[in-house]
Amino acid sequence: MIVAIDGPAGSGKSTTARSVAARLGFFHINTGAMYRAVALAFLRLETAATPEGAAALLPALKLDVRYEQGRQRLWLDGEDVTDALNHPDVGRMASRVATLAPVRERLVAEQRRLGRRYGADPGVVLEGRDIGTVVFPEAHVKIFMVADPAVRAQRRQDELAASGTHVSIASVLEEIQERDRQDRQRALSPLRRAPDAIELDTTHRSIEAQVQFVVDRVRERDQAGLV
Repeated sequence: MIVAIDGPAGSGKSTTARSVAARLGFFHINTGAMYRAVALAFLRLETAATPEGAAALLPALKLDVRYEQGRQRLWLDGEDVTDALNHPDVGRMASRVATLAPVRERLVAEQRRLGRRYGADPGVVLEGRDIGTVVFPEAHVKIFMVADPAVRAQRRQDELAASGTHVSIASVLEEIQERDRQDRQRALSPLRRAPDAIELDTTHRSIEAQVQFVVDRVRERDQAGLV
C-alpha cells in the first residue's frame, strides 16, 4: 500500500502523514526533509544552487534515511541533521535546490526506492509536493491538502517557535506565499493536484479529523480490494 500526500507548506502534510502512518502501522517518508538535508549540505559547503554546483556536490554526498522508534531521521555524511532542518535559511535554500534537475533526479530515485521497499510490507505514507504526480503516480491513495495561507503561516510560526526560532507572522506569510509561487511555477515537478487525488481542506479541521479522513480513504481502498 502506497499513500501519497501532497500539498503546500503549512497545509498539515507532515503531522497528518506521520499520524496516519502510526495509526495504520505504516512507514512514513517526509520527502521535503530530504530536500532540506541536501539544502543544508549546499549551505555548509557554500555551494551555489546551480546545476554546476549540484554536479560538484552530489557525487560525494551521503544521505541516509533511518528510523528511530518509528520516526524518520535524516543523516548527512554520517551526522544526524534532523533537528537542523527546520531553520528558515534551510527552507529557503531547499526551495532553490529543488528546482535543480540533478537534485530532483537523485532524490526521486531514492524516494521510489524507499517507497517500494517500505510499501511492500506493511505500507508507506509519503508526503511532499510531487508524490502523486511524479514519484508515485500509481499510488493507491492520493491526498492533496490545502489550507488558507494565513492559517498555514500561523502553523509555521508556531512550529518555528517550538524549535526556538522566533519570526514575525508577516515574514512567515510572505515566505509561504513566495514558496507557493516557486513551487507552482517551477519547470520540474511543479506543485499541482493529481487528477485522481482527493482534496482535503485543513483550514478548519482538527489534526484528528484530518488523520481520520485519510485513514478512512485508505481503508475504503483496501476493503474494495483495489490494492
